[in-house]
Amino acid sequence: MNSATNPLLDFSDLPRFDAVRPEHVTPAITALLDEGRAVVAKLEAPADSASWESFVEPLENVTERLGRAWGIVGHLNSVMDTPELRAAYNENLPKITEFWTGLGQNLALFKKYKALKESADYAALTPARKKIIENALRDFRLGGAELPDDKKARFAEIQEKQAALSTKFSENVLDATNDYALFVDNETDLAGLPDDAKQAARAAAERDGKSGYKFTLHFPSYFPILQYADKRELRETIYRANVTKASELGAKAEWDNTSNIAEILRLRDEEAKLLGFNNFAEVSLVPKMAETPQQVIGFLEDLAKRARPFAENDLAELRAFAKQELGIDELQAWDVTYASEKLREQRYAFSEQEVKQYFQEPKVIEGLFRVIQSLFSVEVKPDTAATWHKDVKFFRIEKDGQLIGQFYVDLYARQGKRGGAWMDDARGRRLVRSSVQTPVAYLTCNFTEPGIVDGKPRPALFTHDEVITLFHEFGHGLHHMLTQVDELGVSGISGVEWDAVELPSQFMENFCWEWDVLQHMTAHVETGEHLPRVLFDKMIAAKNFQSGLQTLRQVEFALFDMHLHFDHDPDGSRTAQDVLNDVRGRFAVMIPPPFNRFQNSFSHIFAGGYAAGYYSYKWAEVLSADAYSAFEEAGAVGGNILSADTGRKFLEEILSMGGARSALESFKAFRGREPSIDALLRHNGMTA
Repeated sequence: MNSATNPLLDFSDLPRFDAVRPEHVTPAITALLDEGRAVVAKLEAPADSASWESFVEPLENVTERLGRAWGIVGHLNSVMDTPELRAAYNENLPKITEFWTGLGQNLALFKKYKALKESADYAALTPARKKIIENALRDFRLGGAELPDDKKARFAEIQEKQAALSTKFSENVLDATNDYALFVDNETDLAGLPDDAKQAARAAAERDGKSGYKFTLHFPSYFPILQYADKRELRETIYRANVTKASELGAKAEWDNTSNIAEILRLRDEEAKLLGFNNFAEVSLVPKMAETPQQVIGFLEDLAKRARPFAENDLAELRAFAKQELGIDELQAWDVTYASEKLREQRYAFSEQEVKQYFQEPKVIEGLFRVIQSLFSVEVKPDTAATWHKDVKFFRIEKDGQLIGQFYVDLYARQGKRGGAWMDDARGRRLVRSSVQTPVAYLTCNFTEPGIVDGKPRPALFTHDEVITLFHEFGHGLHHMLTQVDELGVSGISGVEWDAVELPSQFMENFCWEWDVLQHMTAHVETGEHLPRVLFDKMIAAKNFQSGLQTLRQVEFALFDMHLHFDHDPDGSRTAQDVLNDVRGRFAVMIPPPFNRFQNSFSHIFAGGYAAGYYSYKWAEVLSADAYSAFEEAGAVGGNILSADTGRKFLEEILSMGGARSALESFKAFRGREPSIDALLRHNGMTA
């Protein structure tokens, strides 16, 4: 088995997506696991000394190859799900999990890392290499390396079961999403819906050989109904379908995630106890900035207290408006988005739909690249590579004529692609012999695809929220691609504390609210005119519309997550739903209907690595808002928010440092002080 016959074994350059087939997966993963085990066996052997070159490097080389190959498989499984690929993925997931768990528990390797840390050579290592060794020692302890053999076996079993359950959780959400279809025959039932949403639904029905309009649970399809449909029953139907998917109230019993949630929580709790912690939240926080679950809960409750008066005010206004203007006496969950949009239109005299006409994809992408080029003195250019779908585009980033990173962009929602938006790494930066291996990223979103209007092709149009999402994911991408660290374990986002990982992504979102940025990235789809200043001013006036409600909602999710993993007994009689009801009872100003099963598709914490870490979004927002205020200060002095000097400092102290030092050190090096919550409250309009 070699790279000529199996593209997953070709590490010479970019992944050969045009050649990868499901039947390549098992042979490639088997070969790489065999190779990995052989190298580990060699490194386990007693030796007089362990050095970076003789020990860490060979281990890094072999695990990187496995990680890259499995990364391609996992990526394809997320964006091009087929029964054959899913079967190959699920067949190999337990083997991959077993290998990584075994590695994390390997006492011989743990001892060698300890010996390296205690050796005379350690002092001469670079700070990045020292950090990798410290992280490895921490991860061995968290991986169960110090457990007795019988407990190690159980720990490994727990890891495998958790991996399988998380995958099943994701698959259930995807299957329930893909399965649902709402057909509407009569166009009068779609009153209020924008033309482009109707056209997309019409095209979806035609693809199925049906008449009328087809709506699904993919975000670009169902959300316009909640936001614009005048027919209340239609809103309720799609709302109910969305919030009950993958639950006991959904379409199929086999997609119900309720028991998966209970079992995942039990296994996490058992893992924590095996490692000597009181609960899984404590385990989760070991590699993060926050120190204790109590500290996180305190931070969230404080934020809730500050947001609550604004949230109560938001809701009171919405209820009064819905009653007086829309004739809705009792505001229900399926009315909130609709009534909010109508209130926003009345108060600020514009609609999301009006704004959307200015954000056509080519201009948005061009504007995004302009921001990056201005801030960080780099060039972004189109590039060529094999891709997994015809809609995927590929680019390169150069600095002073030198390639420093590349990225794939996959923007549109489709069947077989999991929902949401994310950045993932295809390859990390590292020094290989004497040359630099440049980083490569995947940037994935789920926006509406381009369409045909009146027989003419029309570019994809983005809502302003979608533009913000694109900038957010690109911030993660920049963190990965603009790193200057040559050690794989701490280059880019590797080794960065999880609750600081959102700093660059949330930082980038701020530019979507700057006139100097938006006027360059907008052109009306019919007239080609830039976004008018008067419409921009209305958007700014509406920026913090319902920010109290939105903040409280995020705090609710984060507290639910933290309490599930901190003081909930997974073996007790109380369920995850009970925990969620408790949190809502204490902190929410509007309680969702009893049939709402939000948690059954809360993939972030049950399938996405955010367990006891969802608070990270708000924690990092404190950092990102404070970091951005440095650009506001520079703009106030120099008149340009895209300050190249401040951008250079942000690049040097935060983006390029990766995980080579603590996030707090990097933040203080950039800002010259500790972070403050003031900018976050100001940006959200929550100051007295």
